[in-house]
Amino acid sequence: MKLNTIIFGSLCLVASGCSGFLELAPIDATNVNNFYKNASDMQAAITAAYGMLANAGEYGYAYYNVAEVRSDNTMNWEGGGNLPDAELDQFKMASTNEIIRVMWVDTYRGILAANTVLDHIGGAQMDEALRQRFIGEARFLRALQYFNLVRTFGDVPLVLSETKSVDEGYSQPRVPKAEVYTQIIADLTDAEQKLPVSYAGNDIGRATRGAARALLGKVYLTTGDFARAKTKLQEVIDAGTYKLLDDYAALWPVANANNAESLFEVQFKKGGTGTGSSFYNNFAPRNSGSSVIKVGFAGGRHLPTTDLIAAYEAGDYRKNVSLSLGYTDNVTGKYVADPYTLKFQDTPFTDGDADNNWPVLRYADVLLMYAEAVNATDGPSGAAYEAINVVRKRAKLAALPAGLSKAAFALAIEHERQVELAFEGHRWFDLVRTGREVAVMNAHFKATVVQDFNAVFPIPQTQIDINPNGIKQNPGYSF
Repeated sequence: MKLNTIIFGSLCLVASGCSGFLELAPIDATNVNNFYKNASDMQAAITAAYGMLANAGEYGYAYYNVAEVRSDNTMNWEGGGNLPDAELDQFKMASTNEIIRVMWVDTYRGILAANTVLDHIGGAQMDEALRQRFIGEARFLRALQYFNLVRTFGDVPLVLSETKSVDEGYSQPRVPKAEVYTQIIADLTDAEQKLPVSYAGNDIGRATRGAARALLGKVYLTTGDFARAKTKLQEVIDAGTYKLLDDYAALWPVANANNAESLFEVQFKKGGTGTGSSFYNNFAPRNSGSSVIKVGFAGGRHLPTTDLIAAYEAGDYRKNVSLSLGYTDNVTGKYVADPYTLKFQDTPFTDGDADNNWPVLRYADVLLMYAEAVNATDGPSGAAYEAINVVRKRAKLAALPAGLSKAAFALAIEHERQVELAFEGHRWFDLVRTGREVAVMNAHFKATVVQDFNAVFPIPQTQIDINPNGIKQNPGYSF
């Protein structure tokens, strides 16, 4: 079983009902008296927890909107009006925005799935080594989802056990983000001790020790703990488990998923089972018909901006691998200048049902984070130069010039991350982490559009309505 072959019965059990899940609380109680008893039950439960990452409110749709479309890298076709996509893209978001509502709901569903595993696994009759591995996997998944929540919304409710009643779910208060980060670090520290270095066969795609270490390094980088970030990312590098693929283009074919550069991907599998990804369809130019995609609707989502296109240096091999500047209309035979990404290409089984995984962590990201952490602690040392230059070498670019100042080197890393990791869900959070989002985005808009409060998104109004005492709106936003 590749991880994306979700066991739907267990998915319903963990999510407490497939008929509909509202916010933090289950709709009804599922009879679990005869479940979570053995290794097979817990295997089903942890597989279901992985499956939550593929939901629309997580990596299936919402994540690339908040992490890339929000930035100067990509945009959605709907450039105006009050559609959720346009609101997010243009920094005109209301608290009723559907994208952030679904993100909140689905991410907490995923956290519930992980919490359910952790709450029940102690009583299951199973091999102790496997139990510890499943605990590590569940804590990794919970940490990843809280990391996405806290970066998006700031202070959020911190739920660490299975929610068993509507009242319990609707009474969870927001806690300071520092407390959330403390829990994320604790989860990942425990996970890295319990997770294996790698997997084989049907288990490929599960969280590994390297994934936990890399994510922990990113968390430390985000919180400004550069010394710990450097140490943790150095551990990933020194382990020798991962490497850059020789050819950047080899990263993207679906047949090469979970390759030697991949630390963690959200797994999708086409075939009419509800486990396929919609990226191929969603990222095609809206008016391209069947000129770019052969099956289904062209969504016009996550399209490269002129800023991103201009960011590639002359001769950067990654540009023509990552994006196309247009397509040839298969009716008129004419070229249409309408840029789109090439990173998520496949032949779908049906509309929105393709094999493309979502790359959460890969080794190039680790190297660039390491260069950033070294620069922050030691300045642009030889180790920092080496880490960024190996990424540039694969892109067929010259090494960075020697003698850059600390500030200039930081901007070089920012630029390298923009083009190396384009379309992969890093740009907005990179800008916020370095305090550059206001300056960069207002330059992008050529107007004063973005303010400091926009570093986080509005809390969904539905959450405030059901828990007005525990959940207040973020400053700067209104209904």
